[in-house]
Amino acid sequence: MAYASINPYTGQTLQTFPDATDAEVKEALDNAHNTFLTWRETSFAERARILQNAADLLRKNSDAFAKILTLEMGKLLGEAKAEVELSAKIFEYYVRNAETLLKPEKLPVLDPAEGEAVVVHEPLGVLLAIEPWNFPYYQIARILAPQLSAGNTLLLKHAANVPQSAATFQKLMHDAGLPDGAFRNLYATRSQIETIINDPRVQGVALTGSEGAGAVVAAQAGKALKKSTLELGGADAFVVLADADLAKTIKWAVFGRHWNAGQVCVSSKRLIVVDEIYDDFLAGYRKGVAELVAGDPLDPKTTLAPLSSQTAADEVKQKIRDAVKLGAKAEEVGPRVPVEGAFVQPTILTNVTEDNPARYWEFFGPVSLVFRAKDEDDAVRIANDSPFGLGGSVFTSNPAHGAEVAKKISTGMVFVNHPTKVEADLPFGGIRRSGYGRELIGLGLKEFVNHKLIDIVDIDAPF
Repeated sequence: MAYASINPYTGQTLQTFPDATDAEVKEALDNAHNTFLTWRETSFAERARILQNAADLLRKNSDAFAKILTLEMGKLLGEAKAEVELSAKIFEYYVRNAETLLKPEKLPVLDPAEGEAVVVHEPLGVLLAIEPWNFPYYQIARILAPQLSAGNTLLLKHAANVPQSAATFQKLMHDAGLPDGAFRNLYATRSQIETIINDPRVQGVALTGSEGAGAVVAAQAGKALKKSTLELGGADAFVVLADADLAKTIKWAVFGRHWNAGQVCVSSKRLIVVDEIYDDFLAGYRKGVAELVAGDPLDPKTTLAPLSSQTAADEVKQKIRDAVKLGAKAEEVGPRVPVEGAFVQPTILTNVTEDNPARYWEFFGPVSLVFRAKDEDDAVRIANDSPFGLGGSVFTSNPAHGAEVAKKISTGMVFVNHPTKVEADLPFGGIRRSGYGRELIGLGLKEFVNHKLIDIVDIDAPF
C-alpha cells in the first residue's frame, strides 16, 4: 500500500512505514478479540474515564497534534487545531451520554401475557474501521469513541498518506489508559483487509471513503454476512433564495466550498442561486474567492491550503479539463497559486448542463459548480438532481420558510443559513451514493450493537 507521510506543501517525504505482516494482522485480531471479552464487561465509568483522559490529552497537546495534520496532509494549522478540539468533544459526548443512551428499554407491551419485555444493547465484538485522509483524527474519533463506549474493540486501516496520524492516535489511546488490543492501527494491505473482514471474530466494518472503495468493502462484508456502514462522497447543494442576506451568504459560500482546501465530503460543491439575484451573487462570490491566500498552511495568513497530495491535485485538474471538454465553462479565480506544492487554482464552473456528466461528479478540491435556477422550485429540483445525498443548505431571511424548503431536499442533513457542518452532538450520514448508516450521537453508538430482547413471561402453558 506504500504508507508514506509526504508534506504536500514541500513535497518532502517525512517518513515511510512498512505494510503490516500477516503475523501482525493475526496478532492484532487475537488481541482485539481477547480484549473484547474483558472490555465488554468493563463499567461505563471506567470506559468514560479513559475517553476523558484522551480528550484531556488532545487539548493539552493540541499544537503538537495539529502540526502533524498540517505537515502530513496540508491542512491549515487553524483548521487542524479545530479538528483536534472536535475530536476531544466527540470523546466527551460519549463520556457524558453513552450510559444513558445504552440503557435497557422497557417495552410497552399490548398484553400482560407477553410478560415484562426489555431490549438491551450489547456489544458485538471486534470491528474494522477504514478511514480517509481528509480529517485524520476526527474520522477515527467519530467511530472509536462510540464503539469503545458500547463495549466493542476496533482495528483501524487508515489512508496510506496519513500513517503518522494513525500511529499518533494509537499512542494517544494507549497513553489515555486504553487496554492493549482495544484499539490497534494496522498498515494493512488490500488482501489483509479482506482477511480481517472474513475473520469470524470480526462483527462489522465501517468505511469512510470513495464510492469505489465502499462498493468493494460492502461486497466483501455482505459476502461474509457482516454488517457495514458507509460514508461516501457528496456534492452538497448550497441553495440561495431571493430573500437571502447576500453579503453573509457569499461569505458562507466561500468558506463552505474552500475549507480544508475543498476536500470535504460535505463542502458546498454546488451553488444553486435563483435567477433574480444570480448575477449579484456570482460577482460577489468571485470577489470573495479571489481574496483567498494560497501558501504555507503553517502560516496563519494562509486561507487556501494545498491539496493532500500532488496526485490529488492532478486528478482535480484533469476533472476540470474533462468538464470543459464536455461543454462546461471554467473560470480560474484569484492570484496565481504557488507552482510548488499540491495547489489547485480556485475555479468556477458554469454552463454545466444536464447532458454534461460533470454535473454529477464530485470535485474534491477548490472547484465550484454554479447553477442559475429559475425560481425556488427549480432550485430544489437542481439540488435533488444528484446521485449523492449527504448534506446541503438553504439560505434565506425567513428561517421558517428555509426549514420548509429543507424538507424538500433529499439528503441526510440540511442546514438553514449555514453550510453543512459537523458537531459532536449532531448525527452524520447520507443516502443514495453517499452511503448508509449514521455516525455520532445515539445513532452511531447503536450501529454495531445487538438489540437483544429479554422477555420475562410467567403464565401457565396452554396444554
